[in-house]
Amino acid sequence: MAAVAAVSGGGKRRGSTALSIDGPEEESAEARVGRLIRENPVVIFSRQGCCMSHVMKRLLAAVGTHPTSIELQEAEEETAAALAAGSSGLPALFVSGVAVGGLEGLMGLHLRDRLVPMLWEAGALR
Repeated sequence: MAAVAAVSGGGKRRGSTALSIDGPEEESAEARVGRLIRENPVVIFSRQGCCMSHVMKRLLAAVGTHPTSIELQEAEEETAAALAAGSSGLPALFVSGVAVGGLEGLMGLHLRDRLVPMLWEAGALR
């Protein structure tokens, strides 16, 4: 079960690296996903090739941040959906450990001028 993630932060794209939601055997998949959510200020979980997550990444880049993006393979989607309880499925955006939702949730924050302050508070903007 490997997940591919483009990891970048600050205001510049730093490239891509592989992350895995696999971890020590004593850590459950849900615990690993929870840890990823807690350890990263902005995280998007999505399916590979998801056009909605692409739009989410573009909007976040336009305001000056690049989220940790974890593209889940089919076998991992069920686990990730369970982990993101409270989220509306995939793609799922988390800011400071809080489930924002999908593209609609992100756009709602942006249109109400709440996105940038939330990202500042999360430490995702400089």
